Amino acid sequence: MSENQNEFDQERQSLLVFIWKKRKLIIIVSSIAFVVSLLVSLMLTPIFKSTAIVFPTATSTVSFSEQSNAKASSMDFGEEEQAEQLVQILQSSRIRNRVVAQFDLMEHYEIDANDENKNYKLGKAYNNSIVFQRTRYGSIQIDVFDRDPKLAADIANKIVQLIDTVKNEMIQERTIPAFEINKRKKEQLEAENQDILNLLDSLTRLGVVSIEGRANLFSAYNESKNAEDRRFFKEQINVNLRFGSWFDALERMRNEKIAKFTKFEDAYEQSESDANTSLNHKFIVEDAVVADKKDKPKRMIIVILGTMGAFIFTIFLLLVQDKIKELRKA
Repeated sequence: MSENQNEFDQERQSLLVFIWKKRKLIIIVSSIAFVVSLLVSLMLTPIFKSTAIVFPTATSTVSFSEQSNAKASSMDFGEEEQAEQLVQILQSSRIRNRVVAQFDLMEHYEIDANDENKNYKLGKAYNNSIVFQRTRYGSIQIDVFDRDPKLAADIANKIVQLIDTVKNEMIQERTIPAFEINKRKKEQLEAENQDILNLLDSLTRLGVVSIEGRANLFSAYNESKNAEDRRFFKEQINVNLRFGSWFDALERMRNEKIAKFTKFEDAYEQSESDANTSLNHKFIVEDAVVADKKDKPKRMIIVILGTMGAFIFTIFLLLVQDKIKELRKA
């Protein structure tokens, strides 16, 4: 163990001696690297960062059901699933295309409209400049980096606004056709019910009455005092004997249609609400503001890394050169 330690100490001393011998060259190269790194850092365009933070909502609809889950309230914050869905929407082309068009990012990113790879370059520039990420608290952080601090803040706030627009459009792509189907079904039920009511009205005009009324007809016939009354009630009884069963069947159908329509009304109202209501799908925690201090480049880090890199690389090259000389002598 002590021998290994001695060998390590000797190698370290040898390295230090070697660096000391080559100190002038190492200092010159490191100084040049320091100056170059400083100049490069000064030449880099300052990039500003604007951040907006939103929470997803727990639900995207207003429920008309009495058995709706209490967790699905419009006042509740969304959980992991809703946050993941919101990130996917933010990363979609539906939002990207609108942001690119409104702020003319093709020109802003200096991409030639006639370039064969313009879409690739635009997508790469967009993804490098606009970042969406979940925080540990379940919210979504929208970071926009740009050389124009006001533009960065405007883009971030516009993206926040587009969340509701795009998600409502996506929802309505499904809910509007569903509402149209329910609307046709409602009209069909109403028409069928109206046909039954029309038939019942026509039978009523003929003198057909319900089962209870028919029993009263027989009683009235038996209690009639004159021939005219007996003849009238006799005609009514004959009409009811002829059409009574049909009247009863129509009444049952009417009651079934009314019960069916009553149950259907909840589904219809739900589909109507889903198709015609534009909800807010996020809670805004923080709006983006215009940054008053650049986010990058970090000039000190660039200078330190450049200088240290040159220092280490110079030592490495000198060691390789010295080793090559030893091998040639051997």
